Amino acid sequence: MTVTTLRGFLGLIGYYRKFVQNYGVIAAPLTNMMCKQNFSWTTKSLHAFELLKKVLTSTHIVALPDFSTPYIVECDASETGIGAVLQQQGRPIAFFSNALALCHRKLPAYEKELLGLTKAVRHGHAYFWGNSFIVRTDHYSLKFLLEQRITHLHYNRGSAS
Repeated sequence: MTVTTLRGFLGLIGYYRKFVQNYGVIAAPLTNMMCKQNFSWTTKSLHAFELLKKVLTSTHIVALPDFSTPYIVECDASETGIGAVLQQQGRPIAFFSNALALCHRKLPAYEKELLGLTKAVRHGHAYFWGNSFIVRTDHYSLKFLLEQRITHLHYNRGSAS
């Protein structure tokens, strides 16, 4: 495979990224290959390529949104990525994920969780416009961070949008 064919594959797969859970984390080895001068396949990139092919050829049901019921956003962050699922009544509507940049990997856990939450809300803003939604996260400190008056510009910028 060449850089051109990999770019085409990622372009095709990227179109369906909102239907693939953890797309950003799975595709990270392939997207990192596009940035390097020497293009070479590793076991990680081959595994990512095969996994993306498998995910897209398997049956994965995503529900249509019901605008009369509230949305639920479940988000999480790890050392290497952030992700969220938008759902209603336990059925997934859309997925969002991104691999973390190197500068974001050094952030404390609560900042990664906040980054994941703000990016997920920005990504799904079309669903939320005029509707209520519930946020579920495994990081309890975010509840207090979002309730208090934010004085640090870094946090204020993320939570205001």
